[in-house]
Amino acid sequence: MQITVLGCSGGIGAGRRTTAFLVDDDILIDCGTGVGDLSLEAMARIRHLLITHTHLDHIACLPLLLDTLFSRLQSRPLVIHARADCMHIIHDHIFNWQIWPDFFELPERERPVVRFHAMEPAVPIYLDGRRIDMLPVAHSVPAVGYRVERDGAAFAFSGDTTSNDGFWDALNAHDTLDLLFVECAFPDREQALGQQAGHYCPALLARDLTKLRHAPRVGITHLKSGEEDSVFAALQARVPGRELLRLCSGDVFTI
Repeated sequence: MQITVLGCSGGIGAGRRTTAFLVDDDILIDCGTGVGDLSLEAMARIRHLLITHTHLDHIACLPLLLDTLFSRLQSRPLVIHARADCMHIIHDHIFNWQIWPDFFELPERERPVVRFHAMEPAVPIYLDGRRIDMLPVAHSVPAVGYRVERDGAAFAFSGDTTSNDGFWDALNAHDTLDLLFVECAFPDREQALGQQAGHYCPALLARDLTKLRHAPRVGITHLKSGEEDSVFAALQARVPGRELLRLCSGDVFTI
Protein backbone atom coordinates (compact mmCIF):
# COMPACT_ATOMS: atom_id res chain seq x y z
CA MET A 1 0.00 0.00 0.00
CA GLN A 2 0.99 3.58 -0.56
CA ILE A 3 -0.17 6.29 1.86
CA THR A 4 0.17 9.93 0.83
CA VAL A 5 -0.19 12.67 3.44
CA LEU A 6 -2.31 15.37 1.83
CA GLY A 7 -2.84 17.30 5.05
CA CYS A 8 -1.84 16.77 8.68
CA SER A 9 -1.88 20.18 10.35
CA GLY A 10 -3.95 21.28 13.30
CA GLY A 11 -4.65 24.60 11.61
CA ILE A 12 -4.18 26.66 8.48
CA GLY A 13 -1.56 29.08 7.20
CA ALA A 14 1.14 29.06 4.54
CA GLY A 15 2.14 25.47 3.84
CA ARG A 16 -0.39 24.03 6.28
CA ARG A 17 -3.20 21.72 5.16
CA THR A 18 -5.76 20.04 7.41
CA THR A 19 -6.29 16.32 7.70
CA ALA A 20 -6.51 14.05 4.66
CA PHE A 21 -4.66 10.84 3.78
CA LEU A 22 -4.78 9.13 0.37
CA VAL A 23 -4.46 5.34 0.39
CA ASP A 24 -3.17 4.05 -2.95
CA ASP A 25 -5.14 6.26 -5.33
CA ASP A 26 -8.74 5.34 -4.54
CA ILE A 27 -9.33 5.61 -0.77
CA LEU A 28 -9.37 8.90 1.11
CA ILE A 29 -9.25 9.06 4.90
CA ASP A 30 -10.85 12.34 5.94
CA CYS A 31 -11.38 15.26 3.61
CA GLY A 32 -9.64 18.30 5.04
CA THR A 33 -8.09 21.13 3.07
CA GLY A 34 -5.20 18.96 1.87
CA VAL A 35 -7.52 17.42 -0.72
CA GLY A 36 -7.54 20.70 -2.60
CA ASP A 37 -3.95 20.15 -3.77
CA LEU A 38 -4.90 17.06 -5.80
CA SER A 39 -5.31 17.33 -9.54
CA LEU A 40 -8.77 16.82 -11.01
CA GLU A 41 -7.60 13.50 -12.40
CA ALA A 42 -6.38 12.35 -8.98
CA MET A 43 -9.64 13.44 -7.35
CA ALA A 44 -11.62 11.49 -9.94
CA ARG A 45 -9.81 8.26 -9.01
CA ILE A 46 -11.10 8.41 -5.42
CA ARG A 47 -13.84 5.83 -4.95
CA HIS A 48 -14.15 5.64 -1.15
CA LEU A 49 -13.98 8.15 1.70
CA LEU A 50 -13.48 7.07 5.31
CA ILE A 51 -14.50 9.79 7.77
CA THR A 52 -13.16 9.77 11.32
CA HIS A 53 -15.47 12.51 12.60
CA THR A 54 -17.33 15.62 11.53
CA HIS A 55 -15.18 18.50 12.74
CA LEU A 56 -14.61 20.98 9.94
CA ASP A 57 -10.86 20.48 9.63
CA HIS A 58 -11.57 16.85 8.68
CA ILE A 59 -14.44 17.40 6.23
CA ALA A 60 -13.90 20.95 4.90
CA CYS A 61 -13.31 19.85 1.31
CA LEU A 62 -16.12 17.28 1.13
CA PRO A 63 -18.81 19.65 -0.23
CA LEU A 64 -16.43 21.13 -2.78
CA LEU A 65 -15.09 17.71 -3.79
CA LEU A 66 -18.58 16.47 -4.64
CA ASP A 67 -19.38 19.66 -6.51
CA THR A 68 -16.12 19.49 -8.48
CA LEU A 69 -16.61 15.83 -9.46
CA PHE A 70 -20.38 16.01 -9.94
CA SER A 71 -20.50 15.06 -13.61
CA ARG A 72 -17.93 12.28 -13.20
CA LEU A 73 -19.69 10.76 -10.18
CA GLN A 74 -23.02 10.32 -11.94
CA SER A 75 -21.82 7.07 -13.49
CA ARG A 76 -19.96 5.84 -10.38
CA PRO A 77 -20.90 7.45 -7.04
CA LEU A 78 -18.46 8.17 -4.26
CA VAL A 79 -19.04 5.93 -1.22
CA ILE A 80 -18.66 7.52 2.22
CA HIS A 81 -17.90 5.12 5.08
CA ALA A 82 -18.45 6.44 8.60
CA ARG A 83 -20.44 6.01 11.78
CA ALA A 84 -24.15 6.43 11.20
CA ASP A 85 -24.34 9.35 13.64
CA CYS A 86 -21.52 11.12 11.78
CA MET A 87 -23.40 10.86 8.54
CA HIS A 88 -26.55 12.29 10.13
CA ILE A 89 -24.52 15.30 11.30
CA ILE A 90 -23.07 15.86 7.83
CA HIS A 91 -26.43 15.55 6.14
CA ASP A 92 -28.32 17.75 8.60
CA HIS A 93 -25.76 20.54 8.87
CA ILE A 94 -24.01 20.67 5.49
CA PHE A 95 -26.01 18.98 2.73
CA ASN A 96 -29.21 20.70 3.80
CA TRP A 97 -29.84 23.04 0.82
CA GLN A 98 -28.81 26.02 2.98
CA ILE A 99 -25.11 25.48 3.57
CA TRP A 100 -24.75 23.31 0.45
CA PRO A 101 -26.98 21.37 -1.99
CA ASP A 102 -27.95 17.85 -0.92
CA PHE A 103 -25.76 15.67 -3.09
CA PHE A 104 -27.45 12.62 -1.57
CA GLU A 105 -30.44 13.62 -3.75
CA LEU A 106 -28.62 14.88 -6.85
CA PRO A 107 -29.03 14.53 -9.75
CA GLU A 108 -31.95 12.38 -8.53
CA ARG A 109 -32.76 10.76 -5.20
CA GLU A 110 -32.75 7.32 -6.85
CA ARG A 111 -29.24 7.78 -8.29
CA PRO A 112 -27.24 10.28 -6.20
CA VAL A 113 -23.58 11.04 -6.82
CA VAL A 114 -22.68 9.99 -3.28
CA ARG A 115 -23.76 6.99 -1.22
CA PHE A 116 -23.36 6.30 2.48
CA HIS A 117 -22.23 3.07 4.12
CA ALA A 118 -22.58 2.88 7.90
CA MET A 119 -19.65 1.22 9.68
CA GLU A 120 -19.12 0.22 13.27
CA PRO A 121 -16.15 -1.00 15.34
CA ALA A 122 -15.44 -4.75 15.24
CA VAL A 123 -17.11 -5.18 11.83
CA PRO A 124 -14.42 -4.88 9.12
CA ILE A 125 -15.07 -4.05 5.49
CA TYR A 126 -13.04 -5.12 2.46
CA LEU A 127 -12.22 -2.80 -0.44
CA ASP A 128 -10.28 -4.33 -3.33
CA GLY A 129 -8.08 -6.53 -1.17
CA ARG A 130 -7.73 -4.12 1.74
CA ARG A 131 -9.28 -4.87 5.11
CA ILE A 132 -10.48 -1.81 6.98
CA ASP A 133 -11.31 -1.85 10.68
CA MET A 134 -13.01 1.00 12.51
CA LEU A 135 -11.32 1.69 15.87
CA PRO A 136 -12.79 3.29 19.01
CA VAL A 137 -11.31 6.60 20.21
CA ALA A 138 -12.17 9.33 22.73
CA HIS A 139 -12.98 12.72 21.21
CA SER A 140 -15.44 15.53 21.94
CA VAL A 141 -17.85 14.37 19.20
CA PRO A 142 -18.62 10.89 17.83
CA ALA A 143 -15.30 9.77 16.32
CA VAL A 144 -13.28 6.74 15.28
CA GLY A 145 -9.87 5.76 13.98
CA TYR A 146 -9.08 3.28 11.21
CA ARG A 147 -6.71 0.38 10.62
CA VAL A 148 -6.02 -0.68 7.01
CA GLU A 149 -4.34 -3.98 6.13
CA ARG A 150 -3.29 -5.58 2.88
CA ASP A 151 -1.16 -8.69 2.31
CA GLY A 152 0.01 -8.73 5.91
CA ALA A 153 1.07 -5.06 6.03
CA ALA A 154 -0.96 -2.61 8.12
CA PHE A 155 -1.18 1.01 9.17
CA ALA A 156 -3.57 2.83 11.50
CA PHE A 157 -4.76 6.39 12.00
CA SER A 158 -6.14 7.66 15.28
CA GLY A 159 -8.11 10.59 13.91
CA ASP A 160 -8.66 13.02 16.80
CA THR A 161 -8.53 11.53 20.28
CA THR A 162 -7.30 11.96 23.80
CA SER A 163 -6.13 9.33 26.28
CA ASN A 164 -8.13 6.08 26.20
CA ASP A 165 -7.69 2.32 26.28
CA GLY A 166 -10.02 1.26 23.48
CA PHE A 167 -7.88 2.49 20.57
CA TRP A 168 -4.75 0.76 21.85
CA ASP A 169 -6.59 -2.44 22.79
CA ALA A 170 -8.00 -2.59 19.26
CA LEU A 171 -4.52 -2.22 17.74
CA ASN A 172 -3.12 -4.88 20.06
CA ALA A 173 -5.85 -7.30 18.99
CA HIS A 174 -4.12 -7.60 15.59
CA ASP A 175 -0.84 -9.36 14.87
CA THR A 176 0.88 -6.56 12.96
CA LEU A 177 1.18 -2.79 12.76
CA ASP A 178 3.85 -1.29 10.51
CA LEU A 179 2.91 2.37 10.64
CA LEU A 180 0.84 4.47 13.04
CA PHE A 181 -0.42 8.00 12.47
CA VAL A 182 -1.50 9.51 15.77
CA GLU A 183 -2.42 13.04 16.77
CA CYS A 184 -0.70 15.23 19.35
CA ALA A 185 -2.34 18.63 19.19
CA PHE A 186 -1.76 20.54 22.42
CA PRO A 187 1.35 21.47 24.42
CA ASP A 188 1.61 20.00 27.89
CA ARG A 189 0.84 23.34 29.51
CA GLU A 190 -2.65 23.08 27.96
CA GLN A 191 -3.26 19.46 28.95
CA ALA A 192 -6.56 20.26 30.70
CA LEU A 193 -7.86 22.11 27.64
CA GLY A 194 -6.67 19.30 25.39
CA GLN A 195 -8.54 16.70 27.40
CA GLN A 196 -11.67 18.84 27.36
CA ALA A 197 -11.39 19.16 23.58
CA GLY A 198 -10.53 15.49 23.14
CA HIS A 199 -6.88 15.79 22.06
CA TYR A 200 -3.50 14.43 23.09
CA CYS A 201 -0.59 16.40 24.49
CA PRO A 202 2.95 14.94 24.71
CA ALA A 203 2.59 13.71 28.30
CA LEU A 204 -0.65 11.86 27.61
CA LEU A 205 0.45 10.39 24.30
CA ALA A 206 3.78 9.24 25.73
CA ARG A 207 1.89 7.41 28.48
CA ASP A 208 -0.55 5.80 26.05
CA LEU A 209 2.17 4.68 23.64
CA THR A 210 3.38 2.34 26.38
CA LYS A 211 0.10 0.44 25.95
CA LEU A 212 1.01 -0.54 22.39
CA ARG A 213 2.66 -3.95 22.07
CA HIS A 214 3.73 -3.28 18.46
CA ALA A 215 6.74 -1.19 17.43
CA PRO A 216 5.64 0.69 14.30
CA ARG A 217 7.02 3.89 12.90
CA VAL A 218 4.92 6.63 14.50
CA GLY A 219 3.91 9.68 12.48
CA ILE A 220 2.61 12.64 14.47
CA THR A 221 -0.34 14.62 13.10
CA HIS A 222 -2.53 17.56 14.09
CA LEU A 223 0.20 19.69 15.70
CA LYS A 224 -1.32 23.08 16.46
CA SER A 225 -0.25 25.89 14.14
CA GLY A 226 2.63 27.83 15.67
CA GLU A 227 3.26 25.12 18.28
CA GLU A 228 4.63 22.44 15.95
CA ASP A 229 8.29 22.61 16.93
CA SER A 230 7.79 22.75 20.68
CA VAL A 231 5.09 20.06 20.87
CA PHE A 232 7.04 17.63 18.69
CA ALA A 233 10.27 18.24 20.64
CA ALA A 234 8.47 17.68 23.94
CA LEU A 235 7.07 14.38 22.66
CA GLN A 236 10.48 13.24 21.43
CA ALA A 237 11.93 13.94 24.85
CA ARG A 238 9.25 11.82 26.50
CA VAL A 239 9.63 8.78 24.20
CA PRO A 240 13.37 8.56 23.42
CA GLY A 241 13.14 4.90 22.42
CA ARG A 242 10.54 5.36 19.68
CA GLU A 243 10.97 6.35 16.06
CA LEU A 244 8.83 9.46 15.68
CA LEU A 245 8.13 11.17 12.37
CA ARG A 246 6.86 14.73 12.11
CA LEU A 247 4.46 14.47 9.20
CA CYS A 248 4.30 17.03 6.41
CA SER A 249 1.92 17.43 3.50
CA GLY A 250 3.34 15.50 0.57
CA ASP A 251 4.97 12.73 2.61
CA VAL A 252 4.57 9.31 1.01
CA PHE A 253 4.84 5.98 2.82
CA THR A 254 4.93 2.52 1.28
CA ILE A 255 4.27 -0.60 3.35
